[in-house]
Amino acid sequence: MTWTAREVLDRWRRASVEQSIEDMRCLYAVDAVHEFPFTAPGLPSRLEGRDEIVGWIAAGWSTNALRYETYRTRAVHGTDDQDTIVVEQEAVGTSAATGGFALPNLVVLTVHNGQIAELRDYVNIPAAMAALGVGR
Repeated sequence: MTWTAREVLDRWRRASVEQSIEDMRCLYAVDAVHEFPFTAPGLPSRLEGRDEIVGWIAAGWSTNALRYETYRTRAVHGTDDQDTIVVEQEAVGTSAATGGFALPNLVVLTVHNGQIAELRDYVNIPAAMAALGVGR
């Protein structure tokens, strides 16, 4: 079965909430790229290949610093027949350091053959740092 970009988005969000490494592994293409155009010192700006991407995600989950509980969609730009969609969203969850949080971000998601080929993750770095209790 080949999933649309919106279906892949839903599955990616579910895998994030459930912290499912295996589901993430299935979602990313072998040669996928995950980019963070806005980043901070010590954080990557580009991850290449499924193994590197999933390894980085799994390492972040192992710290239990942020736990996503749901996503709020502000808008999805693109139609069901397009390979690329732009998503305005908030990741909502709990931080071990600060309690509840809502992290606004923008995702540009490109899917080929039902898998993530490229994900550009425009994370709100100041909001993420505040949720982690950094710089308080």
